[in-house]
Amino acid sequence: MRLESLPLTTDHDIPASLLTELTALYASNREFHALSGDFPDPDDIRPEQVAAALADELANPEVEVLLARSEGRVVGVVITLARHPDPDDPDPWIGLLMIDAAAHRRGYGKQLAGLVEERFRAGGRSAVRLAVLDNNPKALVFWTALGFEVIGHRADLRLGLPCAVLRKVLGGARQE
Repeated sequence: MRLESLPLTTDHDIPASLLTELTALYASNREFHALSGDFPDPDDIRPEQVAAALADELANPEVEVLLARSEGRVVGVVITLARHPDPDDPDPWIGLLMIDAAAHRRGYGKQLAGLVEERFRAGGRSAVRLAVLDNNPKALVFWTALGFEVIGHRADLRLGLPCAVLRKVLGGARQE
């Protein structure tokens, strides 16, 4: 698996063929989008909606959108945040990690999470956080199996949905 930053055109748009691929990935995760409320109709996710969602993320200079490729195709996307808006929170965050539903249960999620952790370690970060919607027990099982621990509960910042906040200490962080 290869990890790369989301490439943009000179006009700061997502290349059309890539947007088609990303839309298919997002649409394949209907169950998650039904829980999260990220799209008005989880059965009809459109390219312009995915482009707008990613543009909103990229408007924050602390955000990075990374693509996971395997055998030349996008199998996952991860959105990271270098710093949480809460000034008392020193850790970077994983805002979203999504694997194409056709590739679920093949180890891509675990691999992608490991690559993100390594990026944070290489940047001298000692821990990482994320939030899991309370109505998404599958995600909670996934993240706790990777060593994340629930450290609290709060509403998410975008829609106010109840979430568990998880944290993982990243052993062996290298200082730059």
